[in-house]
This record gives sequence, structure tokens and C-alpha cells, in this order.
Amino acid sequence: MSETAVSENASPSDPLSLPEELVHLVRVMHLLKNQSTGGAGPEARERAAHVLLFPLTRLGPLRQGALAELVHADPSTVSRHVTLLVERGLVRRVADASDGRASRLVVTPAGEAVLDQMRQERAALFAQVTADWDAGELHTFTRQLHRLVRQLSDHLPTLGTAPGGATTTPEKDR
Repeated sequence: MSETAVSENASPSDPLSLPEELVHLVRVMHLLKNQSTGGAGPEARERAAHVLLFPLTRLGPLRQGALAELVHADPSTVSRHVTLLVERGLVRRVADASDGRASRLVVTPAGEAVLDQMRQERAALFAQVTADWDAGELHTFTRQLHRLVRQLSDHLPTLGTAPGGATTTPEKDR
């Protein structure tokens, strides 16, 4: 039986259907991401690097290690992504005022433009997918999804906490 068949046959009142639906959602989102980047290769790697622009824009300049921790990614992966972002002129390194030996990452105007394009693409996709939803359905779904993400985030020990204990908004996959 396909996942879609299981998903369509699951009762919304069945507590076991939620994990199944979430697994299905993650897989669908993964497929959508692959389609938007051509699947693999340099374009996919570049798109993966672009995701780091979201927390850098939202939170301001961050050290590379703090960024890796914030998005729950391996530091070596983040390092490769940051190198690509710097090479493309989307991020620049600036001296850390508190420690001149370290640097912080800052999004450039070109990086802001890429981020704006990604936001527009995402908004267009979700507008299309939810076009037949009424405002109440969309509001309720968004509110409940926010609640679920927040409560799941509470179960991740470092999610939501920046170095030094400052509270932040979860950033992974935004």
C-alpha cells in the first residue's frame, strides 16, 4: 500500500495518523525541494546553502559555529555552505567586535535579494496549494501548525537557545 493510500485512509481522529501525516509531509516537502533545485548537483547545494540566509537575516550577524548549532547541522556542512555563500557574494565575514580573532557572517544586499526571491516562490506555492481554503481554515491550520512546531521545538534541547542563553526563534527549514 502506498503512503498516499495510508495517508488518505487515516482517520483524523486517530492519534497514530498524526505521525504518519508528518512523515508524509516531510517526504513531500523533500520532493518539492528537489524539484525546485533540479534534484542534485551544484544547484541543489547552492539552494541548501541559501537556507542559511534566513537565520542570518532574522537574527543578524552570527559566528559560523553558532549558525551551525542554531540550524542543527554539522559544522563542516555549514562551513561548505558558508564558503559558497561568501564566494557568491551573498554573505560576507566581518570582524567580531568582542573577539577580533573571530568573524561573524552578515548577509549582503545580493543575499537579501536571493532571500526575497525564495520567500516569493514559497508564498506563491502555498497560495496555489491553499487557494480553495477559506480564511478561517487557513488561520486555524497556521495557528495549530505553529503550536505543533513550538511544542516539538521544546523537546529539542538546543533548539531555540543561542550561545550565551539568548532565546531565539527556531530556524531550521524556514
